[in-house]
Amino acid sequence: MSDAFSDKQLASTVADGGRLRALVLELWQRTRMDWGFVTDRLSTTFRKETWIGSHERRFVGETLFGLVRHLRRIDAALARGRSFQLSARGRADGTRPPKDLERLLALLVLEKLIEPARAARLERDLDWNAVATIDDAISTERKPATRIALLASFPDWLAERLVAEWGDQAEALALALNQRAPMTVRANLLVGDRAALAAELATAKLATTPGTWCDTALHVESRTNIFALEAFKRGALEAQDEGSQLLADLAIDGAPAKPLVIDLCAGAGGKTLAIAARLGNRGRILASDVDDKKLEELRRRGRRAQVSNAQAIHLEEGRWPPALDAQRGKADVVFVDAPCSGLGALRRNPEARWRLREADLAMFAAKQREILDGAYHLCAPGGRIIYATCTLLRVENQDVIEGVLAARPELRTVAIANEKLAAGDSFTVAPHTHGTDGFFAHVLTRTAG
Repeated sequence: MSDAFSDKQLASTVADGGRLRALVLELWQRTRMDWGFVTDRLSTTFRKETWIGSHERRFVGETLFGLVRHLRRIDAALARGRSFQLSARGRADGTRPPKDLERLLALLVLEKLIEPARAARLERDLDWNAVATIDDAISTERKPATRIALLASFPDWLAERLVAEWGDQAEALALALNQRAPMTVRANLLVGDRAALAAELATAKLATTPGTWCDTALHVESRTNIFALEAFKRGALEAQDEGSQLLADLAIDGAPAKPLVIDLCAGAGGKTLAIAARLGNRGRILASDVDDKKLEELRRRGRRAQVSNAQAIHLEEGRWPPALDAQRGKADVVFVDAPCSGLGALRRNPEARWRLREADLAMFAAKQREILDGAYHLCAPGGRIIYATCTLLRVENQDVIEGVLAARPELRTVAIANEKLAAGDSFTVAPHTHGTDGFFAHVLTRTAG
């Protein structure tokens, strides 16, 4: 196939059958087995299936993500289509599990990539016009949680929590979390500023727009593989959501000129690198994590980004290595990007909603309190602890902070000074209000004495 084929042409080809449709259905079936990361599954498949062109790869990826994002909406549409067809034939309503081909065709119909009549020629047991109008039917549902669960394809428990905690904003938030995230990059200030990066990308014929909230954020509007760009290879940019960049900036606010910063849950180092760039390689950053493979990625990224003030330290469960233990009570800043449910990042990892159980939230909260206790012991008197998550649920955010403040009277809240965000004691950014992934942050200080 030619890369010039439109999505509608590809959708028509996939609907009719053949090798590409078989691949989409195989990927979907494998994804549902464990709800693993879709991006990893696609990457592995595309390395092996070299016959797929770039346009087809994009279509396969978006189709698989679409099936994950819209599963409940699709199944509700198919149930509606089956009910209408049975009624038209004068038969009692019946239920059966949807077939995967029906789900694929329903997605293509709902995305207006094929006409209902086209789907009806391929699967005759459904009223495809009824399938196509499922959103009209869902909109009549009076219970907000039920309506949100179907429109945004959320588990019932998650829709109910959003309604309870976000009220009138719950539906807009859920729908925004169910959209595809923009491609946002961070201009690496060790190499050049955002204007210079935008100019460089423009010479590569890539359209960009500046971020609203952070002066290093740049949205790349043109579809491209940013990891193949010369700007990426020489460290001028990193892929990073604008909300994530804002969190990293909190580590610098109020810090001394050459601080000791400990990034306690550094992972692959996105925020470590952003902090190092803001510091201009001044001071010292200790980036620790229990995942040694992620730390090795941090080291590779650091070399590319020209970071010289960061050291990666591997943590073993249950104890700190000497290099970290020696910093007890000395850190100017302890940055805790805590492991969490990740619900604020559903735009990028939509499969997480199906993998997560409501009972998991208490487990995350307990781990978060444990990590914050460790951060307290590392923080110097007068130093600061930045607690951050990529979730939007109170049990992992405000409740954790309240518990830590109650247990540690030496800790105090530090107001976040950000005129654009009007943050106050903490800040929350979300896709429906800020266009970013969903993040929460709260800053604490350890009092002297």
